[in-house]
Amino acid sequence: MTDTLLRGRLLTFHREPLGAEDTEAYSFIEDGAILMRDGLIAAQGAYPDLSESADGVPVTDHRPHLLIAGFIDPHIHFPQVQIVASWGRQLLDWLNGYTFPAEAEYCNAQHARAMAGRFCSLLTDHGTTTAVAFCSSHKTSAEALFAEASDRNMRMIAGKTMMDRNAPDNVLDTPQTSYDDSKALIAAWHGKGRASYAITPRFAITSSPEQLEMAGSLASEHPECYIQTHLSENHDEIAFTGELYPDARDYLDVYETYGLLGRRTLLGHAIHLTEREIGAIAQSGAHPVFCPTSNLFLGSGLFDDAGLRARGITSGIATDIGAGTSYSMLQTLNEGYKVLQLQDQSLHALRAFYWITRGNADVLGLTDKIGTLDAGTEADVVVLDSAATPAMALRMEKAHSLSEELFALQMMGDDRAIVQTYVAGVPRKGVEA
Repeated sequence: MTDTLLRGRLLTFHREPLGAEDTEAYSFIEDGAILMRDGLIAAQGAYPDLSESADGVPVTDHRPHLLIAGFIDPHIHFPQVQIVASWGRQLLDWLNGYTFPAEAEYCNAQHARAMAGRFCSLLTDHGTTTAVAFCSSHKTSAEALFAEASDRNMRMIAGKTMMDRNAPDNVLDTPQTSYDDSKALIAAWHGKGRASYAITPRFAITSSPEQLEMAGSLASEHPECYIQTHLSENHDEIAFTGELYPDARDYLDVYETYGLLGRRTLLGHAIHLTEREIGAIAQSGAHPVFCPTSNLFLGSGLFDDAGLRARGITSGIATDIGAGTSYSMLQTLNEGYKVLQLQDQSLHALRAFYWITRGNADVLGLTDKIGTLDAGTEADVVVLDSAATPAMALRMEKAHSLSEELFALQMMGDDRAIVQTYVAGVPRKGVEA
């Protein structure tokens, strides 16, 4: 048994803050500490109290930096790491021009494993300790990512993408092979260590009715698994889906028909929704996932956060690498703030940091494991430096509250503001597995 005590300014959330004055929603301790033991948080609180009870335990002093739960990214594409910042396409052209050629390379197990290592390092270098990832349509891709995450004891939710039409042959599977490969991956990885499986039909355009029926069978047979897909990102996508599924009431109805809509369903984007679709999402408990840098990069549209919240819908927020332009959840918050500003909506800094920690954990149903610094949860911790760059340091000279500091991090921060990332109690920033 190895204990480690982290010292710093501690921030953790108990629920979503309603505003700057809602101090009951979070705990902030100016001289705080986290006692980590065997990959878990054994205790947290004021440093004088913990140091007294943990006499002799090695102390890593991160003062004056902030200690906060590791960031959670609930929508990201592992095989797109080398096509970030590919110029000048909207969604469907971007998929055909960049995405599918890149994903074809992941049939090669050696390439997939090499990229998995670099992918996981980029996540933790940016403060992300849990991700929900699309792999390619090749079983080797998912095997590589799960194996790499396992070696790092990193919580990973992922799935082999199911797609049997409207893409090049070298990235297509079949309804049966997609079922068989997914079934084998669930047996090999789901619930093993910190791994969970996500049944992953890419979207209605690239899955035939037969394949979506197979995906629905997987969901019925494995209700403990997640389901991840895309919904209503782009007007052309919606129109094409209508042509492919003429009997569906709308885009979402395609997924409903095949039993793919429920509390463990993550719907990437969900920008252009009908009133019926919003009602169905609210009733099912499914979760849209806001991907601001991707939506802006592809010109897809503006996510209606306030409108969905008013209907009782709980959404995630994510990077969507590689149409997304940054691995940083801080930069994701930056662009998310601007998307909401354009719609006369607001994103307070306290709610923003809640969203990328406990909020996304709640979307995943994992607040008992990740997203907070509560005793008994997994020791995924990020150390944040709000004066990481000269510009940030200059701004911080005039920041006089926690909210101001968090907002500066939200708008100006990136991987340079990440001093260290602890994954299950182990420092991972700048360290290869």
